[in-house]
Amino acid sequence: MQDDEFTPRLGKIGSRGSKAGKRYAGQVQAAVNRAGGRSGRSSRFIGSRVGRGGAAAAVLRARDRHAAFRQRRAVVKARIVKLAGKGVDGARAHLRYLQRDGVTREGERGELYAADNDSADGRAFLDRANGDRHQFRFIVAPEDGIEYDDLKPLTRRLMAQMEEDLGTRLDWVAVDHFNTGHPHTHIIVRGRDDYGENLVIARDYISSGLRERAAELVSLDLGPRTDREIEQRLRQEMEQERFTSIDRQLMRMRDDEGHVSQASRDTFRQTLHQGRLRKLERMGLAEEMPSGRWRLEDELEATLRRIGERGDIIKTIHRELTGKGLVRSAADYLIHDRSDGSAQTVVGRVVGRGLADEITDRHYLVVDGVDGKSHYVDIGKGEATQPTLEGCIVRVRPRDAGPRQVDCTIAGIATVNDGRYSIDIHLKHDPSATERFAETHVRRLEAIRRATGGVEREPDGTWTVAPDHLNRVADYERQRARAQPVVVDKLSSMPLESQVGFDGATWIDQELVSAHPEPLCDSGFGREVRQVQARRQQWLIAQGLAHDAQDRVIYRANMLSMLRQRELNRVASQLSDELGLSYSEAQHGNRINGTLRRCVELAGGKYAVIEKSREFTLVPWRPVLEHHIGKEVSGVVRAEGISWTIGRQRSGPGVS
Repeated sequence: MQDDEFTPRLGKIGSRGSKAGKRYAGQVQAAVNRAGGRSGRSSRFIGSRVGRGGAAAAVLRARDRHAAFRQRRAVVKARIVKLAGKGVDGARAHLRYLQRDGVTREGERGELYAADNDSADGRAFLDRANGDRHQFRFIVAPEDGIEYDDLKPLTRRLMAQMEEDLGTRLDWVAVDHFNTGHPHTHIIVRGRDDYGENLVIARDYISSGLRERAAELVSLDLGPRTDREIEQRLRQEMEQERFTSIDRQLMRMRDDEGHVSQASRDTFRQTLHQGRLRKLERMGLAEEMPSGRWRLEDELEATLRRIGERGDIIKTIHRELTGKGLVRSAADYLIHDRSDGSAQTVVGRVVGRGLADEITDRHYLVVDGVDGKSHYVDIGKGEATQPTLEGCIVRVRPRDAGPRQVDCTIAGIATVNDGRYSIDIHLKHDPSATERFAETHVRRLEAIRRATGGVEREPDGTWTVAPDHLNRVADYERQRARAQPVVVDKLSSMPLESQVGFDGATWIDQELVSAHPEPLCDSGFGREVRQVQARRQQWLIAQGLAHDAQDRVIYRANMLSMLRQRELNRVASQLSDELGLSYSEAQHGNRINGTLRRCVELAGGKYAVIEKSREFTLVPWRPVLEHHIGKEVSGVVRAEGISWTIGRQRSGPGVS
C-alpha cells in the first residue's frame, strides 16, 4: 500500500463519514433554533417567527415540561383587526360594547383602564390610533381568575412583560369582565411600535407565548398547582366529552402506524390513560387492538372540540331558560348550524341574546319556539343585527346566499347591451318596468360596488357589468352570510301576555286572521300562545270585532285596520300634546314634506314622526331613515310604500 492511498478522516472514533465542519455547522444551527430561528423539522418557510417576540416564544415553548404541567393555566384568545375602511367604525363599536352595562361584579358599566390610569379615555385612544393599519385584540382569562378581586394589577404586569418580550412600548387599553363564570380581561393594543412603525408580532408569540407569560404570572400570584389539584383535575378530564390534556398526551404517544401502547411506568398515569381510552371507546373515537394497543380516530381532536362546543351551547341554553324561570326538557334543545344544513326558520320568543365569541364579536339568540323547542341560533356579527330585546317575538330565517332575482335581471339586460346597465337601458329593454322599479336595481349595484368593487359605475351613471356577474354576486352573498348567517325579523316588541287586552293590532291578531298561521305545539311557548289566543278572542268578541258562530270565531273583515287606527290615533293624540302641533293623517297619493324628528314604537311596528311648522305626520318607518334623523325629507305615499328624498330638493336620488 502506498502512503498517498491513505486519507485521514477527522472526527470521533467510530464516526462514519461525518466531518468536523458539518458537525460544527449542526451545532450552530441547533443554537439558532434554540434562540428562535428556523425550525429544524421543516425547511418550509411559514412566517411564524417573523415579527417581534419569536425568540421569547421559542424559549417558553422549550422549557421544562414538568414545570409547565404544574403551572396554573390561562386562556388567551387573539385577533388582528384591520382598521382600513369600516374597520374604524367597528373599533368604536367594539370599544362601546366592551364598556356596556352589567359586566362588573356589581353589574355596573365596564371601566376602561390603561397602564397608568384607572379611567382611560377611549375616544382619545381611538384618536391616537387614527391612521393605524391594524390593532390587536386579546382576551386573557386565568383559569383561577375567580380568586382575583381585581384583575388590573395582573393585566398591567402582563403587558409590561409583553413590552419586554417585544422590545417596544405598547399603547393599550383594557376592560375587565366578571359577567360570566370565568372572569377575563379584554385588551386592545395599537398596531404601532414606539418608533411609529407598524407593529408586527410573531405568530408563535401570539398563539402561545402570551398565554405562557399569563400562566407564569398567575402561578406567581397563586402558587403552583399541588399534586392533589393536578390529580383531581386529571380525574375530571378522564370522563369529559371535550378535547383534554390527556387526549393531547395520547396523540403524542402514537407510533408511526398511529397506534397507542401503554408503556408508562407511572401507575397513576397509566390508569389515567386507560380510563380515558375506555371513555373514547364508548364515544366511538378509539378502538382496542391486539397486544394492548389502541387506534385513535383520525379526526379525534376536531371531533372532541365540536362535542365540547355543543356541550357549552347546551349549558348556555339551560342558563338562559332557567334565568327566566322557564322549565324545558334538554331533549327539546336545538342547535342551528348552517354548515350542516340544520338551519331552519324559527318563530318564537327571545329568551336571551349574548356573545358566542367575544373576540370575533359573534352573537347568539336563544329562542323559545312555538314548535315547543328551545333554539340556539348563531346570528353572526353584533353590528349586523338590530338590537333584540328579551320577550319580543321574532322570526329567524336562514339567509339565502344565492343571487337574487334583481341580480338575474341586471345580468340579463347587460348581456344583450354589451355588458352595460342603466335605468334608461332597463326601461328601453322592458317598457313595462317603472323608473322606481329600475332604481332598486341601481341601489343593488351600488351596494355590491361598495362591498366588493365587483361592478364599475361610469360618470354618466351607466354601470359596467362583467360576464360572470352572477358568480361575483354569489361570492358577495356568501361573504354577507358569514357575517350574518340569518335574518331576524321582529314580529312584535310587545310581550305575549301584554297582547291579551291591548287596544291595537297585535301579533296574536295577525295569527288569528292569517290564512297560514304558525303551527303551534301543545307544549312550551306553543302552549302559551294557544292560551293567549283564546283569551284574546274573548276580548275581541267583547269589543264587537269578532263573534261566535257554530264553535268557531268569525272576525270582522277590517278588524286589523280598525285596531291599527285606534292605536295610531291614541299615539298621535299623545304626541300632539307633547309637541304642541296638530296631527295630519297621511293619505294615499299625498306628498309628505318636513323634518324627520324620530321614530315611535307601536304594536304594529315603528313609525316615523315627520314634523312641519304647524303639524306633524306619522308614517311607517323604514330602516334606511336611521341615519337621516334631523334632516329634511319628502316623499309620496303609495300603496307599496314611500320613496323618500333626503334634503330640501324636490327631485334627485331617493331611498326606500
